[in-house]
Amino acid sequence: MNKISILPDNLANQIAAGEVVERPASVIKELVENAIDAGATRIQIEIELGGRRLMRVSDNGSGMVRDDAILAFERHATSKIRTLEDLGMIATLGFRGEALASIASVAKVELVTKVAEETAAVRVIIEGGRLIDVKDAARDTGTTISVRDLFFNTPARRKFMRSEATENYHLAGIVTHYALAHPEIAFTMTNNGREVLRVSPAKDLRERAFQIFGAGMLESLLPVSGGREFVAKVSGYVSAPRERRTNRDSQYFFVNQRYVRDKTIAGGLLEGFRSVLPHGVYPVAFLFVDVPVEEIDVNVHPAKTEIRFRRNEAVKDVIAEAIRNSLARAGILPDTNPEEENIPSEMLSSPAPFEREETAEQMSIAFQHDISIDRSTAASIGGDGSAVVNAPALQNVPSFWNEAAEQTGTDAESVSFDFEARVEARSETESAFAPAPVMLQAIDLPPLNSAAKLVRSVDIENIASSKVRPLAQLHDSFIVAVDDEGLLLVDQHVAHERILFDKFRRKESDRAIESQNLLLPETVDLTPAQSEAFKLVEDQLGELGFGLMQLSGRTVAIKSVPTDVPPAEARNLFAEILDVVELEKRGNAKSTLRDHVAASLACKAAVKINMKLTMEKMQWLIDRLLLTSSPTTCPHGRPVILRLSMKDIERGFHRT
Repeated sequence: MNKISILPDNLANQIAAGEVVERPASVIKELVENAIDAGATRIQIEIELGGRRLMRVSDNGSGMVRDDAILAFERHATSKIRTLEDLGMIATLGFRGEALASIASVAKVELVTKVAEETAAVRVIIEGGRLIDVKDAARDTGTTISVRDLFFNTPARRKFMRSEATENYHLAGIVTHYALAHPEIAFTMTNNGREVLRVSPAKDLRERAFQIFGAGMLESLLPVSGGREFVAKVSGYVSAPRERRTNRDSQYFFVNQRYVRDKTIAGGLLEGFRSVLPHGVYPVAFLFVDVPVEEIDVNVHPAKTEIRFRRNEAVKDVIAEAIRNSLARAGILPDTNPEEENIPSEMLSSPAPFEREETAEQMSIAFQHDISIDRSTAASIGGDGSAVVNAPALQNVPSFWNEAAEQTGTDAESVSFDFEARVEARSETESAFAPAPVMLQAIDLPPLNSAAKLVRSVDIENIASSKVRPLAQLHDSFIVAVDDEGLLLVDQHVAHERILFDKFRRKESDRAIESQNLLLPETVDLTPAQSEAFKLVEDQLGELGFGLMQLSGRTVAIKSVPTDVPPAEARNLFAEILDVVELEKRGNAKSTLRDHVAASLACKAAVKINMKLTMEKMQWLIDRLLLTSSPTTCPHGRPVILRLSMKDIERGFHRT
């Protein structure tokens, strides 16, 4: 008996539908792409019940003749490719010939289409992959496809669909993507009879971004342009650092005007913003990458949202370079010399070791630039803050000069005498470290051992029972402290964040968070997806300290914010909350949203890095941190304290 058989076409189409039709947004994506390929200048999308009941896309494109309208529902039927060579030169959005066949196999589909040359349109009705009827109809040139009762014949797939609100969010997101990619096309979207999006043809991306996101977003956008011939051309906009998000949902990537989700582009964007944004926050981005069609493979995923670049790293570098240049033009990053762009940054920042002019005293006190010690603490170490580096600290320098003299052929006594004379001259004149420079030749010195392997996280039991005393700040960002076991490093921002998180969470469980009125209300133009999220949490936001008013369309006025939040952070915090509502958090436990809002409030109100603290403030932070529910981790899961114990220190110096 044969064990292998050919699957029936209907079953094969349903299997393909599992790859192509992940959710209602997948259907809208395929239908909108077909409308764009047909040359439409006006596209209308209608949604009911999150796409479960109805999805309809109407366009004024070229339409189809009767035979093509029927053939379009056959598997692998396409007008986009003819030969194997065509697969390497794909310039259209749709080409696989699987979309309509897959959609029709799991839904009830009606197609009404007309070409300009015909007097009547044709209507094709298919249910569950079976052709039901073909007849004449009336409509203008173009195509209308209605998809009803998605997954009606596959109940297992239907029960895995998410809530209406979740599906609406994804539907609005996909339409937003293609409205951005094609500003020359007018888009209209209605949801349960209510208009969600309406944009008329725009002259460019900037005008389209204004139509969708409003003037507030537009003010923070920086133009991006650049690229290299035969690699990629990059254009679009990125946000200034003040406009940021806690996830990547506000990043829109397009390759040859095709909406994609791509790690190469995301990596180039992240690289371009390196050192500009802190970890865990992301810029808004509208990036268009134009690549020769032979340099990409768009046929790597049935849903066509993933692509493969022939030269990944080259494309990533081009994107990062274009973004850095954009930030430099805005004065956010220093401008770079085009001739030095390919030189590693560490080579540009300073000469090689011992190949620059430097005084011995500057070398001996260089570490003071990286650590500031309070005078009251320094007195117990070496006198008044300036006594940290003194004559004993320089006692071994003459022997260093002897070694340098042997390698360079210089008279050791003259070098040593010259060094001592300079030290004496400094004490007599009390000049601020400005003796004549000494030219040093390149000397091979062994590298310093890193303590990275010795530093470890802190156990709650160990830290809670010990007395922690602050000593100093490192780069005005980390508190250097000691306890009975050794040395501690405390991240001042996340430490304060943990303190405030516990404070906000206690308030939330008892009563609503107190609010502060803004002098002038902030108006925020929501995206279609954010508008859907706002409807879900509008009441909860009031309990969390926000005073909000829905204005016309998708505009919301922020009248008040939680007391501890700086008014300047109102817009960013509001956007972060709406961003986190999406995915599968809709309709879930209320505590999940409240925890996230408490974490966002704490992050915005906490002391920042590069902020100088007094010894009293450092001690207050440490004392309050030890009283929190989790002193060793911040609300986002990052470590707050790192330890270098005395045993680790002794082991590092080979004393054990």
